[in-house]
Amino acid sequence: MKTLYLLVPLAPLAGAILAGFFGKILGRTGAHTVTTLGVAIAFLLSVLIFQDVQAGHVFNGAVYTWMESGGLKLEIGFLIDQLTVLMMLVVTFVSLMVHVYTIGYMAHDEDNWPADSKAGTNSYQRFFSYISLFTFSMLMLVMANNFVQLFFGWEAVGLVSYLLIGFWSVRPTAIYANLKAFLVNRVGDFGFLLGIGLIAAYAGSLDYATVFAKRNELALVTAAVTGWPLITAICICLFIGAMGKSAQFPLHVWLPDSMEGPTPISALIHAATMVTAGIFMVSRMSPLFELSDTALSFVIVIGGITCLFMALIAIVQTDVKRVVAYSTLSQLGYMTMALGASAYSVAIFHLMTHAFFKAVLFLGAGSVIIAMHHEQDMRKMGGLRKYMPITYATMLIGAIANAGLPPFAGFFSKDSIIEAVHLSQVPGAGFAYFCALAAVFVGGLYSFRLIFFTFHGKERFREAAHDAHGHDAHHDDHHGHHGSVEPHESPKVVTVPLILLAIPAIASGWLIGSVLYGNWFGTSITIAEVHQGMATMAHEFHGVFGMMAHGVTTLPFWLALSGAATAWYLYIVRPDLPAVIKQKSGVLATILEEKYGFDRFNDWFFAGGARLLGRGLWKGGDQVLIDGVMVNGSAAAVGWISGLVRLFQTGRIYQYAFGMIFGVFALLTFWFARA
Repeated sequence: MKTLYLLVPLAPLAGAILAGFFGKILGRTGAHTVTTLGVAIAFLLSVLIFQDVQAGHVFNGAVYTWMESGGLKLEIGFLIDQLTVLMMLVVTFVSLMVHVYTIGYMAHDEDNWPADSKAGTNSYQRFFSYISLFTFSMLMLVMANNFVQLFFGWEAVGLVSYLLIGFWSVRPTAIYANLKAFLVNRVGDFGFLLGIGLIAAYAGSLDYATVFAKRNELALVTAAVTGWPLITAICICLFIGAMGKSAQFPLHVWLPDSMEGPTPISALIHAATMVTAGIFMVSRMSPLFELSDTALSFVIVIGGITCLFMALIAIVQTDVKRVVAYSTLSQLGYMTMALGASAYSVAIFHLMTHAFFKAVLFLGAGSVIIAMHHEQDMRKMGGLRKYMPITYATMLIGAIANAGLPPFAGFFSKDSIIEAVHLSQVPGAGFAYFCALAAVFVGGLYSFRLIFFTFHGKERFREAAHDAHGHDAHHDDHHGHHGSVEPHESPKVVTVPLILLAIPAIASGWLIGSVLYGNWFGTSITIAEVHQGMATMAHEFHGVFGMMAHGVTTLPFWLALSGAATAWYLYIVRPDLPAVIKQKSGVLATILEEKYGFDRFNDWFFAGGARLLGRGLWKGGDQVLIDGVMVNGSAAAVGWISGLVRLFQTGRIYQYAFGMIFGVFALLTFWFARA
């Protein structure tokens, strides 16, 4: 089986190498064929490995030893258990759908580049190489059995996301977005690396099994610098890494700007890969986190803040992709709250259901963007339902699942998270529970606002086109297209992945009984005896239909339904009201539109500070110190010394004779003075 384990990440890697280095030879068809085939092989092998694990066969072992230093082994190895195979299935399936979708979405990518741009050469092949490499990196991360390989996959997905977010490198906004993502993730990764360093220093190993076996010893140690219990310091440092990768407050600012990349990568980053890495990592580290209620409290509070306050921003966004992006932030907050409530299996379950319905929403948004001639502003849409019935139906499924309404997948996972937070006893759980309930209403509102604003009501795209022509102007979008066209349904290469993803967006939640309460995760997740929330939920669970029957009597269901009804009233019955509400809201609307000022603060403090530092280094360091002192100063010193030496080196014999006499006189004077 070890060969099969190796083939899972190596198949996408082979596709990435072929498309990247030989893309010009392979051409477009060859590039998307080899990369899609590589991911398809990884998916099929993941299914086989899943069945093998179901039969009770798990694996934990090294594949390659990179180096040994002082007894510390740095290895490449795999841990194949229930948690791993679930992530492998989700990553490979969603990635496969994204690869197929990309064939249609990027078909006219040459329009994104200026005619004289060298960066646009073979851009189609390069994009497929990147997304296949992204899949390889994520698979290496989730299959790791040690912190070395985990960190390799962690950094690799960050690097490839940098390349993909800034893929359209001729756009300054894309370059700014990928630099922002890279820098913010470096902040989180610094904490992550500190956590790994503490583990290596005190556990003497970077192997998961060895570290987990020593967890009780680590729990008795106090960190020398902070005075904290060592286990708390380790867990908080590791979670800071998760805050960056999984975009938790306040390290969330990079994720909305990642929309500057092509829509397929938005779906891949937001649905199944990069942003879920932090959730997976904390779940994998559950044996450590369970020993620190302080760390769990920190996790649950951060999750609550992210869940509610990012959802509020979604209700004022007008860019169709950014609405879905802020929805992702809110859903990641739900997952993080579940982690803090020791409901790791629920967090992974929501990760799975969210991957399907969020991929539907992102790819559906891309389908709308194609139909609208790459227009992303919902204020210029409306009435698209009759033109795009398949896209509408699949996005409606995604919106219902995102809002958490039964019988769709999001209901089962989101309702379980809210119940787990309600039962949690860690400090901050009450605050997180309030945030979760409030976010349910807001989630119903922004989910159906997206649907009603885009697919129902008046056909505003005609008014937009008329206004543009009326002002003797042409719409020039950032994909290089001009004018407006009649909306139409996307080709099958786009709609088929939407349909295939919509099926698990409906039905994956029905697996709740076996995944959460059937000991599905076995020993891959550890929960301390003092944290009884999951045990209580298992006792109260009476099947899928029983959960749905009970769910419609609970507050979260009615809050979600109220949010959907509010969206219907505001955008179907009284479409004039949102503008009035915005005007009456005053500063509150401004705060949400400004995203709480984080972007402005970062631009002022970090970008502005960097500019000031750069100016200081230029003026003081370059001009004064380097040019003024080191370069010009040394030249001036040489000139001064040479001018002084010229006074004595004149070439005149009488001056040399006088110098010799003066020297003899000075020596005699010195000698007689000493005598």
